[in-house]
Amino acid sequence: MRDDMYDILKNWPYEQGKLNARVIEAQDGRPLIQIRIELGVIQMEMVGRPDGVLQDGYMTLLALFEDRGAWGGIDPEMCRRLREEGVQRSHRSAALFALGKWAAVIQDCDQNLELFNLCRDNAQEQIDREALEQFRASVIAMRTRAGAEWAVEEGELPKAVEAVNRGLNELQEVLGEGWESSNEVQLLRGMKEALVPQLPPSERVDLKERLLAAISAENYELAAILRDELRLLRD
Repeated sequence: MRDDMYDILKNWPYEQGKLNARVIEAQDGRPLIQIRIELGVIQMEMVGRPDGVLQDGYMTLLALFEDRGAWGGIDPEMCRRLREEGVQRSHRSAALFALGKWAAVIQDCDQNLELFNLCRDNAQEQIDREALEQFRASVIAMRTRAGAEWAVEEGELPKAVEAVNRGLNELQEVLGEGWESSNEVQLLRGMKEALVPQLPPSERVDLKERLLAAISAENYELAAILRDELRLLRD
């Protein structure tokens, strides 16, 4: 066996300022993700827990709790282990995003949000209930961007805009007062401003009809969103 990675690193040079990721095939045929970092290569499983380590016979700790439940609460040590698994999954979702694997990104983000909910609702200690909440907005934004990019790739621009709108609404609910100043909201609004002018002419008519219906129904929050989209179309 050759443990020296020189040839791999030589043939796959590190590029500064870029997430250098690729999918390779293991000896048994399963897909693996590799990330080229300055000092070497990180390798992750595509399915299950990124490090591939079984958790009491389950592919992930999240799957363990989904099956067994969290009766009696989750102790601090287990919360720490759950956070570590969440960090692994967030690294993988970033690599998957760089690779354009939109469905897999969404799946990882959904599972991390489930993990956040598990700790928030069941941790025995207050500090563990709150520890992951600071990352919730960034995971929502990542999932939203993946959904929008997927729709664009499929040529479904209206669905892409709808995905961004759903993400913005979710961020407003999560962040509360002052939500508009968050980096995640600014990122999604920038994405929306780039997408809306590309909508087909038929969408302008549809937006006007939906705006009138929203005003008639006194749904002023939706009306404001539709009015902004029409303004972007005019611009």
